Amino acid sequence: MAAHTSPDAPLPVGEVSRLIGGWIDRLGAVWVEGQITQLSRRPGAGVVFLTLRDPSHDISLSVTCYRAVFDRVADVVSEGARVVVHAKPEWYAPRGQLSLRAAEIRPVGVGELLARLEQLKKSLAAEGLFAAERKRALPFLPQLIGLVCGRASAAERDVLENARHRWPAVRFEVRNVPVQGVHAVPGVIEAVQELDAHPDVDVIVVARGGGSVEDLLPFSDEQLVRTVAACRTPVVSAIGHEPDTPLLDLVADLRASTPTDAAKRVVPDVGEELTRVRHLRDRALRCVESLLDREERGLAAARARPCMERPHRMVEEREEQIDALAARGRRTLGHLLDRAASELTHTHARVVALSPAATLRRGYAVLQHEDGRVVRAATEVGPEEELRARVAEGEFAVRAVAPAPGASDEPAPAVTPPA
Repeated sequence: MAAHTSPDAPLPVGEVSRLIGGWIDRLGAVWVEGQITQLSRRPGAGVVFLTLRDPSHDISLSVTCYRAVFDRVADVVSEGARVVVHAKPEWYAPRGQLSLRAAEIRPVGVGELLARLEQLKKSLAAEGLFAAERKRALPFLPQLIGLVCGRASAAERDVLENARHRWPAVRFEVRNVPVQGVHAVPGVIEAVQELDAHPDVDVIVVARGGGSVEDLLPFSDEQLVRTVAACRTPVVSAIGHEPDTPLLDLVADLRASTPTDAAKRVVPDVGEELTRVRHLRDRALRCVESLLDREERGLAAARARPCMERPHRMVEEREEQIDALAARGRRTLGHLLDRAASELTHTHARVVALSPAATLRRGYAVLQHEDGRVVRAATEVGPEEELRARVAEGEFAVRAVAPAPGASDEPAPAVTPPA
């Protein structure tokens, strides 16, 4: 298809269209899945025109087929149905339009849809998008609630009326979007992302009043599930379809069985909260009164004790004990002093009796040399040696004389006073 062109040698539009058509003609047939959004069956025309749309993206392709091909599935296929088409790309050169020429159309049955959803569910669960630890707790009292629902739908009315009945001051930020059909997925995704970016929205509620399996397929879309998983704001799923659980119920932080149940679980009931506050106040009052009564009884019992009625009684009792102990101490000390005095008297008498002064008063004398040494033997005294004689009432000088002839071998020296 490459061609040498320049501003001076451009290709005509027809040539470009022909080249594109030639390249597309070389493409083989493919199996395509999508949802029929438009169906045109002109009476007498041999060709049927369809528009096939990707539910997850804003992308559509034109499909043409012969009436005989479509008549085989005309009874089970209509606008909004999901189909699988075996078609070959075609290029319509006069208009420069790409389309698919369908050779076979197969409706996608409920069983096949459920099998695909189950496979998608396992894949997303393996990524941890449904894990319980990822789920966040709802705020106790949200100030602003984001609501994604159909326009003028019963789900919107149920959520608004029940929530305001339970808590009149609650505020809502409502986003009305298609909740089924080809525009449901991009509409819900855009609304959820917008509310998640809103700084005042505390919780987001996605509500729908139930429906068939095909009607709820947008709420099992992979892109929507990943969008909800990426939200920073807690999301409540209130699809209201019990038998079949959309994947949105699994990824949401809270699943409500119906839009009414979502309103009850998102905001508290003002009457119940007032009753709970009243009960708590009564319980606190009873606790305080019980505490005061117990303390008063304890105080009364303490005041009734004898030591509190007559505080001086304890002092008086202790005074008597102190007096008795003091008298006992004095008696004990007196006995100890008397015994010590008696022992001292006896010791003094013994000391006096054994003292040298007492011996001297009985008439004895102590002889001392001039240098003060005491004379203990006669041989220590020389003839005519001057001695000092110490008696009880004083002392005097004496002189030793020679012993008389005929005396014993150890005579005592005679002592005479000096002239």
